[in-house]
Amino acid sequence: EDIVLWATEEFGFVELPDAFATGSSMMPQKKNPDVAELVRGKTGRTIGALVALLTVLKGLPLAYNRDLQEDKPPLFDAAATLRESLDVLAALVRGMRFDVARMRAAADGLLLATDLADLLVERGVPFRRAHAITGALVRHCLATGQGLRDLDAEVLRRHSPVLTPALVRQLSPARSIARRRALGGTAPREVRRQLARASREATT
Repeated sequence: EDIVLWATEEFGFVELPDAFATGSSMMPQKKNPDVAELVRGKTGRTIGALVALLTVLKGLPLAYNRDLQEDKPPLFDAAATLRESLDVLAALVRGMRFDVARMRAAADGLLLATDLADLLVERGVPFRRAHAITGALVRHCLATGQGLRDLDAEVLRRHSPVLTPALVRQLSPARSIARRRALGGTAPREVRRQLARASREATT
């Protein structure tokens, strides 16, 4: 889903390799993310296989029943679909080209409001109050067309004496990512750990 969305003109985060896309029969400028859409559609097939298995099993008493002869077709079909989907997706991802500058620009602005609330909490402000302060700042930014890091000292001080331009300048996408160090978080070290684990599981 993300690949399909990111490849649209509105997002423009990724350029798909020509071998995994087709042109539009009507719009010359359009590149259809065929492989990503087809794989997305395969989820319906595999979910259907799961539902078929659950339906076979739901009314069975203990021990083996002849109904279980019906478990093979959906199981084998789901396994084959998954293997084929992963193979083609791996090739697609290897050929994708990301517009890092555009992605970085989209990650800025009001997306970092939660991080500002966290910074206030770290300075002793109760989270409920920090949430309200940050919400008021976001409304101010929307009304004035500014970003959080554009706000001057007077505006910040009016919302909270804890807020300063130096504090707001700490907001950045890179710092936001690095702060999430919990299990499954976005910090680079944690992402590398998750990738290593996934790689081990995929090869064993």
